[in-house]
Amino acid sequence: MAKKPIQTVFKIQAPGGSATPAPPIGPALGQHGVNPGQFIQQFNERTKPYNGKVVGCVITVYNDRTFSFEIKSPPAAVLIKDAAGIAKGSGVPNKDKVGKITREQLLAIANEKKDEMTGLSDEAKMRTIEGTARSMGVEVEG
Repeated sequence: MAKKPIQTVFKIQAPGGSATPAPPIGPALGQHGVNPGQFIQQFNERTKPYNGKVVGCVITVYNDRTFSFEIKSPPAAVLIKDAAGIAKGSGVPNKDKVGKITREQLLAIANEKKDEMTGLSDEAKMRTIEGTARSMGVEVEG
């Protein structure tokens, strides 16, 4: 018989490979009945390739206090900041531009996030990422 989830879905974002049970992650896990130490150990093991990049995680908790989780790719904004080499987006993106990325970098970001995006073509997914970049004050060249 399949396990019945008591909490279907809750989401967290944490640095891949280097998460700690300190707030805000530990309390979020504890309030849903997940052992923070056990989760952090498994999470860090599975997210080592991301090496400090923030990644999303969808956690399902079952009534016997066991859990399963699915790792998502980093948010588009994090990938854009890495590609542009900037620390943060612009506070006034329509006036102050903080960086530039190329169409090739845009395609690489769209390919990394392709499983989580709804666009039918690569071009549509690139336009979605381009909109995120524009709202951060990052220009797309080419």
